[in-house]
Amino acid sequence: MVSVEVLRSKLKEVFGYDQFRGNQEKIILNLLARKNTFVIMPTGAGKSMCYQMPAIVQEGTAIVISPLIALMKNQVDQMNAVGVNARFLNSTLSKSEINRIKKATLAGELKLLYIAPESLTKEENVDFLRQANISFAAIDEAHCISEWGHDFRPEYRRIKSIINHLGDIPIIALTATATPKVQLDIQRNLQMEDADLFKSSFNRENLYYEVRPKKGIKKQLIKFIRENQGKSGVIYCLSRKKVEEIAQFLQVNGFKAAPYHAGFDPAVRMKNQDDFLNEEVDVIVATIAFGMGIDKPDVRFVIHYDVPKSLEGYYQETGRAGRDGLEGQCVMFYSYNDILKLEKFNKDKPVTEKENAKILLEEMSSYAESAVCRRKQLLHYFGEEYDDTACKKSGMCDNCRYEREKYDGQEYVKTVVQAVEQTGQRFGIGHLVSVIRGSSNQYVKSYGHDKLPVYGVGKSEDESLWKSIVRQTLLNEFVEKDIENIGTLKLSKKGLNFLEKPYYVEFTKDLDYSDVDQTEEESNETPASPNAGNSFDKVLFDLLKAERKKIAKEKDLPPYVIIQDPSLQEMATTYPTTDEALANVNGIGMGKVQKFGQSFLKIIKQYVKDNEIDIEDVVVIKSSGNKSKNKIYIIQQVDRKIDLEEVAEQKGWSMSTLIDEMEIICFAGTRLNLDYYLESFIDEDLQADIIDYFLDAESDSIADALDEFDGEDITEDDMRLMRIKFLSEHAN
Repeated sequence: MVSVEVLRSKLKEVFGYDQFRGNQEKIILNLLARKNTFVIMPTGAGKSMCYQMPAIVQEGTAIVISPLIALMKNQVDQMNAVGVNARFLNSTLSKSEINRIKKATLAGELKLLYIAPESLTKEENVDFLRQANISFAAIDEAHCISEWGHDFRPEYRRIKSIINHLGDIPIIALTATATPKVQLDIQRNLQMEDADLFKSSFNRENLYYEVRPKKGIKKQLIKFIRENQGKSGVIYCLSRKKVEEIAQFLQVNGFKAAPYHAGFDPAVRMKNQDDFLNEEVDVIVATIAFGMGIDKPDVRFVIHYDVPKSLEGYYQETGRAGRDGLEGQCVMFYSYNDILKLEKFNKDKPVTEKENAKILLEEMSSYAESAVCRRKQLLHYFGEEYDDTACKKSGMCDNCRYEREKYDGQEYVKTVVQAVEQTGQRFGIGHLVSVIRGSSNQYVKSYGHDKLPVYGVGKSEDESLWKSIVRQTLLNEFVEKDIENIGTLKLSKKGLNFLEKPYYVEFTKDLDYSDVDQTEEESNETPASPNAGNSFDKVLFDLLKAERKKIAKEKDLPPYVIIQDPSLQEMATTYPTTDEALANVNGIGMGKVQKFGQSFLKIIKQYVKDNEIDIEDVVVIKSSGNKSKNKIYIIQQVDRKIDLEEVAEQKGWSMSTLIDEMEIICFAGTRLNLDYYLESFIDEDLQADIIDYFLDAESDSIADALDEFDGEDITEDDMRLMRIKFLSEHAN
């Protein structure tokens, strides 16, 4: 048996730490004593040390069963970096690489062999492992065993039977998220009911939890990331399509972001992951395929763009933030529409699985809509009692930071406890609420619950309120969950005592998300500025107009060439105070910002300061949609001197539509050299006359220009192209 002194010495020698954290030392000693060990430890608390150290200090090779390739690579890289020989075995390897790893394992050269569950089930791999000297088996992300876990994987159910073929070796199962039901499931499946359990607190004191309405979400996203500019963050989306869309959207708006999902080529996935770890990229936009086991301690925020499928998933994903113990912000955007979408995804599942998924989603929506301390709800979900006084004091969740409406829950608690008692402790929230509200549905009547004293006593209150009351009664432990029968509530000793001697209980009114019902398209629209619907700021507009006139005089150009009136009006509406914000104004690109922008910005900043204008909510965002793609396409075609009729035809546009697009590009400050096209049908002298006209004209009106050249053979489209030529040469 390895002594404590040897362990501590090895910890310093290999990892550079002076002491173990939390339960790590006890867990390691337990495993070294060849005892089955079950570890429940939150993300960032150091689970991997619990199997890495025992592997290092004893003979043989430890196998680590891990669900994700990203996790394996990350940990193998870390081990090799500190001089520990570790390898992984999964589907990404060639046959020759696999043979080399097997040979090294059989020769006793490896301390750790990470293996995917799918690879573990292959007969040739089981035969190979039988021949090796295996010290123990570690099952990471053990919640994957349970269909009640947030990431159930059927192949995990076969692990125990395979390990049995490898001889009498101890097992250590580890997970960051296990409700009492999932914990029971894991232990039963691995036949580890007698395993020593080491359970750390689920409380991550440095994480701030917040739920926001999913309304004007892209505006909120840009604002949040600007406020956290340069910090590392992860944005989770449910679909691959959404991952790519949001990553592109952030890139277009000037952020260093990259997408990550299982559909990408492995090389692309690996590059994006490495760029994030190496700080080449600040924000990774990902499906839940990203993050498991990724050891990046300084992730400062985790955003859930979409609602997760379960509270376990949510907890694990938020756990990527602040693993170094410093700041970590966890923001989830919520709309009940997301819950409905997820329910639709489950419609083709077997009945039991569908019911299970529905209960998990109900827990998720309850968490989002509740105004009770977020931390208290999360820890209760994992079977941990938490006094929310500390969270209220520090304001480390939105519900503790901001004032929420309170009410006396005493009579409500009595009603709920009586309903649980009178219905025989065999039902869940939905049925209890139906009984309390006096529902006449057949289900209630079939049990004879319409004859109970508690039937109908709460009919004056609506269903959503009673659901909230039952949840808060549960949260305050007047009733408790029946672990053996998911979704069922039973009496607690505290609840029975309360019936005998009731007292004041403070309940919190749920948050109202009833107006968050817009469609995805609506939520993705560029939001209006705070002054939308009102006129622009006339005083600022006049100041900007005067500045434009001054610049135009210096440059000996008409004022409209510098910046056009609609752009000035938008500037006097949105108050842009940075290069990026000014470049987002319609008709102004970064080219014009660099050429003319600084004097305008100086005026706006001073005006905002002098007038104490709150521009906190003024966020202008660029679309990552077709316009940016059209711009690139047109510039490329013009650079290649492709005939404009052909350019329009390739896009299925009319000539007028193509010119519309070209004007957008040109007005924003990008030069388009159209000489190759114009020379073919407009005389050189006429071109010179038109340029001279625009130089002296008071406005760039096409109608006025056509009147001026009434006798010439020139169309409206021709004149618009000449205006693009003029602006490109003199303004851009």
